[in-house]
Amino acid sequence: MSDRSLRGMRLGAQSMETEAGVEPAARQRVEYRCEDGEQVFVIMAAEADIPATWMSKTGKVAKLVNGEAEPAVTNEKPVRTHWDMLLERRSMEELDTILKDRLAKLRAARGAAKAAAEAAAKS
Repeated sequence: MSDRSLRGMRLGAQSMETEAGVEPAARQRVEYRCEDGEQVFVIMAAEADIPATWMSKTGKVAKLVNGEAEPAVTNEKPVRTHWDMLLERRSMEELDTILKDRLAKLRAARGAAKAAAEAAAKS
């Protein structure tokens, strides 16, 4: 029975296709250089948009060699935070006054709750 057993390939582990006649996509070698002179070479597709900076394996920022000095400046507005929007509506003096009032209310409420808890514990 063992001489009639079927032998086959592991499914999914190996491909039956060959790479004959397959041409890889056009590529280009892009050079970046860090401030300390470290060179970084990256292989990219020929039609890819090349970034002006690249992070090297050592964690340093490398700039494109023979490329634009700085990336193009966009006319986007800077992100406004909640604090920026608050300062547009109120002055620092107003905010300080509001903070003092809120702290006084919280302390009064905390004192009343503490007094109620002490009275409940005594009875």
